Amino acid sequence: MNRVTLSLGFLGGGWNSAVGSTHFIAARMDSRFSVDAGCFSRNPEINRQTALRWDIADDRVYADLDALIEREADWLDAVVVLTPTPDHAEPVLKCLARGVPVICEKALAADVTDARRIVEAAEAADGFVAVTFNYTGYPMVRELRRLIQEGSLGRITQIHVEMPQEGFARLGPDGSPISPQPWRLRDGHIPTISLDLGVHVHHLVQFLTSERALEVVATQSSHGNFPGLVDNVMCLARYSGGIDCSMWFSKSAIGHRNGLRLRVYGSHGSAEWRQMEPEELQLHDQHGERSIIDRASIHARIAAEPRYTRFKAGHPAGFIEAFANLYSDIADALIARREGRRELSEYVFTAADALEGLLALDAMAASAATGTWTSVPSEARPL
Repeated sequence: MNRVTLSLGFLGGGWNSAVGSTHFIAARMDSRFSVDAGCFSRNPEINRQTALRWDIADDRVYADLDALIEREADWLDAVVVLTPTPDHAEPVLKCLARGVPVICEKALAADVTDARRIVEAAEAADGFVAVTFNYTGYPMVRELRRLIQEGSLGRITQIHVEMPQEGFARLGPDGSPISPQPWRLRDGHIPTISLDLGVHVHHLVQFLTSERALEVVATQSSHGNFPGLVDNVMCLARYSGGIDCSMWFSKSAIGHRNGLRLRVYGSHGSAEWRQMEPEELQLHDQHGERSIIDRASIHARIAAEPRYTRFKAGHPAGFIEAFANLYSDIADALIARREGRRELSEYVFTAADALEGLLALDAMAASAATGTWTSVPSEARPL
């Protein structure tokens, strides 16, 4: 594997941002990238402090994206877009117009219209856009994908994905609601909870099966501390390949920090994975046998690869390591592109992949408004 260290610039993701720190650590974890430039915040002081904390040279810190691109386009291997989701589209489009590869935090955009604009711009310019869906970076999720694709569970018939959280229902020490970032308190046609959580839920089904959402029926409701803001979504979905899915994602489920759980059922067996216990994959066969595999199991093939054993099994890897796995895959794709090869890893997700998810979420919102089954547009199959 080529181990060239690539150079990144950040847009957004200042030191006071959880997502910024996560991307900064993950990008550098395996020495695949360095973070060398950025416009980390509209706030000049946070911008300055971030550069100081992350050892970014003063003359490579910029007040806006235009200045960053003007000075850095020929030096950076990619710009990482970490602004709030509603502010993703224009920076991504500007980078594509200048020929700068983009790594974008999910969701790619806040609506289908902007996502289509990005897909069209990327295709027209032969541009590079990778979207980070971090849960696909967990080794045991990748192991589960292998088992499904090799037929170990038989024909897949059902998948149930849930992602309950409690953030919009919890109270702080003084008894008042814990307020999220202001942009998360405004819903568009696709509610913000779907852009935060729903993109993961849909993408995990797509990633595991390589199938497409055909039609959905969904409800959207508000149960938490912010009346009128959608904080709970339930959905039934029919996927190609005859797969029935149920999806639940919530920010008003008291008792769940992040209860992401995958349950996959096939004609020969089933599997379950929980994000809170990420090192273990539970398997059940049709004879009633149960087993658990982890990175040290003799049955593990993907998860046992050296790249996932930064430290031996029994010392759990987690959320940031999953992000680092994605960054390593993206580095390989960027190097291949530099060498004139356009192949993408199965673990690198494009703007077209992200559009497909937004089309499914858009259909969920439409279904919730009408109370009927709603088709996911055929343009999503295939992109």
